[in-house]
Amino acid sequence: MTDRFVLLAGLLILSILGFMTLGAEGSWSFLLPFRGAKLAALMLVGCCLATATVLFQTITGNRILTPSVMGFDALYVLVLTALVFGLGAAGYAALPGPLLFSLNMGVMTGAGLLLFALLMRGGRGDMVRLVLTGIVLGLLIRALTTFLQRMIDPSEFQTIQSASFARFTFVDRRLLAATALAALPALALAWRMRFRLDVLALGTEAATGLGEPPRRGQRQALVLICVLVAAATALAGPVSTGFAGPSSFFGLVVVSLAHLVTPSPRHAVLLPSAALIACIVLIGGQTVMERLLHLATPLPVVIELLGGLLFLFLLLRKAHG
Repeated sequence: MTDRFVLLAGLLILSILGFMTLGAEGSWSFLLPFRGAKLAALMLVGCCLATATVLFQTITGNRILTPSVMGFDALYVLVLTALVFGLGAAGYAALPGPLLFSLNMGVMTGAGLLLFALLMRGGRGDMVRLVLTGIVLGLLIRALTTFLQRMIDPSEFQTIQSASFARFTFVDRRLLAATALAALPALALAWRMRFRLDVLALGTEAATGLGEPPRRGQRQALVLICVLVAAATALAGPVSTGFAGPSSFFGLVVVSLAHLVTPSPRHAVLLPSAALIACIVLIGGQTVMERLLHLATPLPVVIELLGGLLFLFLLLRKAHG
């Protein structure tokens, strides 16, 4: 297993070198801080989404679900649409970046925690009911978003469309620092839970028999998922096409690759493996988008395409397996 982590680390280093040096023109005193901030954002978002997906799949016992199925991306687009609808494109553009970040972070985290608290209490910890309710709420949020967008002036709709994709062309260092303050403790707590997650992955009865209360572990994991997804989305936007469906495939891609590259049930292996692959995918993909395609298409579009194909492959393999 060590040699596989060495391979992943090598690929990550190559991706970082390519991102920082390819097409470099001008003063390095400007390029290094500028690209360094984008690199830090890519790695932070990748680690957050990969870790959140691992946690979500563990507590739901389903390896084809991601946290986006709960409607986080849709909620981000709804907040964005409501702001443009109420303030106009000019008013939205005039809002300070930290205010937008705090608003998105607060709304997504608060809504997620409220949903989980209500369903965990009313459904007696039924994760199936939790996921199904999240899917329905995500569809309702998207319907409301579409309704508002149809009443917005077409010239202002472009503002919503451009902000509905994850963007790494420019990163505000203040927002990056705020994201790190929220996400790094959550990542540390997720790593601290790695052995308990191994027990939770065995199922409710086995976990109870081994002395790990399933509901307590699920609640703690759900809180971490809310914080990680909200922080990553508030910083860069949703890593999905925003309008294509109820789930982003980024987490599915990286965690599925982690299971293939480092096949182990232990979260001490799975968590760092998924984080490394997520960083490689985002950094390598952004390098290709910027240096070769000259930003002709957003990175999430490519991720959704590849993720959709992988999603179908996993479903078909499970059906015939």
